[in-house]
Parts: sequence; structure tokens; C-alpha cells
Amino acid sequence: MEGSNAEVAAALKDREGPAAPRSRARWEELVEIVEAALLAIVAVATAWSGYQAAKWDGLQAERYGRASSLRVKADELLTLGGQQKLLDVSTFNTWIQAKTAGQDQLAALYARRFSPEFAVAFQAWLATDPFTSPDALPGPSFMPQYVNPQIQQGIAVNQQADRVFDAGTAARDQAEDYVRTTVIFATVLFLLALSQRFRLRNVRFGVVGVAAALMVYGVVTIVTFPRL
Repeated sequence: MEGSNAEVAAALKDREGPAAPRSRARWEELVEIVEAALLAIVAVATAWSGYQAAKWDGLQAERYGRASSLRVKADELLTLGGQQKLLDVSTFNTWIQAKTAGQDQLAALYARRFSPEFAVAFQAWLATDPFTSPDALPGPSFMPQYVNPQIQQGIAVNQQADRVFDAGTAARDQAEDYVRTTVIFATVLFLLALSQRFRLRNVRFGVVGVAAALMVYGVVTIVTFPRL
């Protein structure tokens, strides 16, 4: 009887022995498949995120460069406009001197040297009876009719430069968003590498689960980002 029991026990042991390794191998194989799939997805997502970050960085540099060029152009226009306004005001002052001295021909000569825009404001200023009316403005340059086209163009170009610069800043922010997502993917890679060091099933499942959650978050994030 004792011999029979020993034989039965030995037979059960032989059956149970191979089962445990097979069961352990199955869950390990499952985890390895999941890890391989995560690694493949993360590799592609990381490459895409890095590519987009580089593209947005390039767009930022291009827009910043364009904004700088527009600033230079705006400064040139504003400088030319200021010089033209200064010339008109200087010519007007000499006209005043000639007019008050009774040198009408000389005054008419100076009046013909006004720029077209200043001449319009000059005629409007004369209509206000400036020599007798206390309410008259000091000169044509103060009249609403006076518009210096170069100064106006310079202001418009400056505003355009502001918009282009803001667009460059937005591109920089978008590049930084892609870089942050790349850091998330790097964390996923670290967790996947760390999970392979564990032999406890629950611990390994937990680490892989955290990695998978971060990967899903990162993928969803870059899907919602604008692309170039």
C-alpha cells in the first residue's frame, strides 16, 4: 500500500512539475508580446514627435527671421516718413517767415515745395483762417487731413512684424509641446526596460500597465497637435 501511494505521489509530481514552468512561460510570453508591441508603437511615435518638433523649430526660426526683416523695413519707412515730415515743417516755417514779411512770391515758392500730402493739409489749414482765428491749429501737420504715407506704411509693416513674431512664438510653443511628448515616450521606454528586470508577475504587469497608459496618453496628445 505504501509503495502504491509513493508511486501515485511520484506520478502527480511528474504531472505538476512541467505544468508550472509552462504556465509561467505563457504569461511571460504574453507580457513580452505586449512589451514588443508597445516598443514598436513608442518608437514610431517618438520619431514622429521629434520630426514635428524639428519642423516647428524651423518654422519658428523662419518667422522670427521674417519678423526681423519686416522690422528693418518698417524702420526705413518710418525714418523716411519722419524726414519728409521734418522737411515739410521746415519749409512751412520758412513760408510763415516769408508770409509775415510780406514776401508773397517767396511764400508761394515755398508753398509749391510742400509734399502732396502736406499741401492738402496746408489748404485745409488756411481755410480755418489761422492768422485771425484763436481756434486754428498751429500748423498743417496738426490737421487731420495730413497723412504721411511712409509713416503709415511703416506703422502697418510694424504691425505685420508683430503678427509674424507672434506666429513664430506660437510655433516655438508647439515645438516645446512635441518635445514634452517625446519625454513621455522616453519614460515609457524606461519603464518597459525596467519591467523586464522583474520576475514577479503582478509587479511586471503593473509596470507594463503604467507604461501602456503613458503611451496612450502620448499618442492621443500628438494626434491632437497641429502638424506640418
